[in-house]
Amino acid sequence: MISVEEWQESLAQAGELTAPVVDRIITVHGSRGKRAIEAVAEARVKEYRDFTVVVGHTEEYVIEDGECPCEDSLYNLDRGDPTQQCWHTLAVEIARRIDAVDHHDMWYSEVREFL
Repeated sequence: MISVEEWQESLAQAGELTAPVVDRIITVHGSRGKRAIEAVAEARVKEYRDFTVVVGHTEEYVIEDGECPCEDSLYNLDRGDPTQQCWHTLAVEIARRIDAVDHHDMWYSEVREFL
């Protein structure tokens, strides 16, 4: 079985989402890993002055200290198991490791006013 640390190390070594790294992430995290990879590929991980935000299909999720307020995180996942993370937090981890975070030099609260 592949561990979280193994895919993280593979990603750090590759510096990008290669097919073997993608396979490792999906092996460990299943459909959540696949959704995270899609979000990174679509540049839906945004970094503001105050928060990191993952843009979902219907909502935006503010990720703070590796925590996500989504229903999956709140009700379905065992926080003590590193293989159980919502796709939002996985997307942030992946994007940061390959420098694929979309940086915005503004406060997230300013963006929310426009929405």
